[in-house]
Amino acid sequence: MTMPIRIFVDADACPVKDEVYRVANRHGLHVFVVSNSPIMVPREPWIERVVVGGGMDAADDWIAERATRSDVVMTADVPLAARCVKSGAAVIAPNGKPFDGDSIGMALATRNLLHELRGAGEVTGGPKPFAPRDRSAFLSALDRAIVRLKRAAAAP
Repeated sequence: MTMPIRIFVDADACPVKDEVYRVANRHGLHVFVVSNSPIMVPREPWIERVVVGGGMDAADDWIAERATRSDVVMTADVPLAARCVKSGAAVIAPNGKPFDGDSIGMALATRNLLHELRGAGEVTGGPKPFAPRDRSAFLSALDRAIVRLKRAAAAP
């Protein structure tokens, strides 16, 4: 028996929650919106709000412990993405960039380098602002990931 496709959203700073809801509704998928504090989610039976404890990585741990190869994880958190890629999940950043086995090593190395440079006072500023093209790229990437998972589930 194949597992149903689920979407896990690392929701505390997610700019594309509404897009996730629209795509999930169109495909008939269950969405877990995971955060450290209560956030508003639509009152739909297929959307589940999960508020985890206040621990530093509590939301990441909740998602990583549940994500499987039949799931999609939406996060900008590179260490969480690495954990979910390792479990076989399809992982997508809010800007539409997919994390996979080929890209996650470089993404982790870049993240760690920038973290160290910021700690040393060498780098100021954060990621570039979220743009409309990022939203469009995200929608395309999410749809592609779901279609790919549906095809894999239907294969003999």
